[in-house]
Amino acid sequence: MRILRVAQKVYPDVKGGGPYHVHAMSRDQAAMGHDVTVVTVDGDPEKPAVEERDGYRVVRYRPSVTALGNDVSLGVARHLKDAAAFDVMHAHSHLYFSTNLAALKRRLSDVPLAITNHGLYSQNAPEWVFDVYLRSVGRWTFNRADVVFCYTEEDRNRVREFGVQSDIEVVPNGIDTERFTPEGPESDLLDHDGPVVLFVGRLVDGKRPQDAVAAIKRVREAHPEARLYLCGEGALSGKLKEQVANEQLEGSVRFLGQLPYDEMPALYRAGDALVLPSRAEGLPRTVLEAMACNVPVVCSDLKQVAPVIDGAGTTVPVGDIEGFARGLIRALSGQYDDGRQVVEKEYTWSATVEQTTRTLEQVSKSR
Repeated sequence: MRILRVAQKVYPDVKGGGPYHVHAMSRDQAAMGHDVTVVTVDGDPEKPAVEERDGYRVVRYRPSVTALGNDVSLGVARHLKDAAAFDVMHAHSHLYFSTNLAALKRRLSDVPLAITNHGLYSQNAPEWVFDVYLRSVGRWTFNRADVVFCYTEEDRNRVREFGVQSDIEVVPNGIDTERFTPEGPESDLLDHDGPVVLFVGRLVDGKRPQDAVAAIKRVREAHPEARLYLCGEGALSGKLKEQVANEQLEGSVRFLGQLPYDEMPALYRAGDALVLPSRAEGLPRTVLEAMACNVPVVCSDLKQVAPVIDGAGTTVPVGDIEGFARGLIRALSGQYDDGRQVVEKEYTWSATVEQTTRTLEQVSKSR
C-alpha cells in the first residue's frame, strides 16, 4: 500500500505527541512493507527538501504565510496534485490548512482520505474561534474523509455533535509499553530527594503551565520539600520564570527545557506525579506514558481524558488551582491506583498501528 501522509509537523523536526505519532506510525508501517511518504511544512532552510529516514520519506515544503500558528504552504497544494499515485491519503489534524487541502483533493479525485483527529481545539487560539471553524470549514473537511480516526468514544460523540457524517473509527492513541515501564533507570536530571511533580508539554497558553506553578506553591504547604520540574519549551517560558521569581519559588521549580524522546521513560520513573492543567487536549501521550510508568496523573477534567485515568489519578476543572493542589497532595501521599494495567489493556502502540493500517487498507480498496 502506498500511503501519502499529510502532516503539518513530524518528529524529530518538531517535538510533541502529535508529531511523534506521525513519525512512529510512518516508521512502523514502513517496517510492515508499506511505502510511506510524509508531506510536511518546515521553514528551516538547513533541512533537506526530501529525506529518507526510518524507512519512510519526508518531503518538506517552506511556508508561504502563517496565520494563528498555522503555516500555509502552496508547495503542499502542488504536491497533492500528484496524489493519484498513492492508494490512500492520511491527514493528521483538521486544524491545519494542509488537511483542508487534502480534503479538497479528495473532493476532486478518487484517492481515499483518512483524517486523524488529534484534538478538536487548538491551543493557539480561543475556543470560540474553533467552534466557528468546526461548524463550517472544519465540518466540511471532516465530511470529505472516507474515515475519521478518533482516540475515544467521547471524541467520536463530540465530532458527531458538529454534524460530521463520515465514518468514524475509534483507535486509541497507544504508547510503547515496552519502553515506558516502572522498571529501569531514573533520570539524573531530577536531582532532588523530596517529592517530584512533573509537567510535560509545551509552555503555551493552552497547556496552562502557570497553573502547575501556582499549584506547587500550595502543595508545599503539605509537602514542604516538593519540587516541580517543567519539561518543555514555548512562548510562556519568560513569563513563567517571572512568576516563579515573584512567588519566591526559585528553589521549588526547575526548567528542564525540551528533552529527547528517548530520555522520557527515565524522567517519568524519577517523578512522583504528573500534572497537566490544559484547557484542550486530544488524548495526551504524556498521560498514558506516566500511567505506564505507574506515575499518578492529575489533569484537567476533559471529557475524553477523564475516563482513561480510571483511578490512576484524578481530574480537576480547568483553572481550579486549589483542586490541582489537592489532587497532587493525594498523589504524593500514594492515594491513587497503579495505572499501568489500564494502559496495557487498552492503549498499546502496536494495537494502534495494526488497527489504523487495517482500516487504511480497507479504505484504499474502495477506490
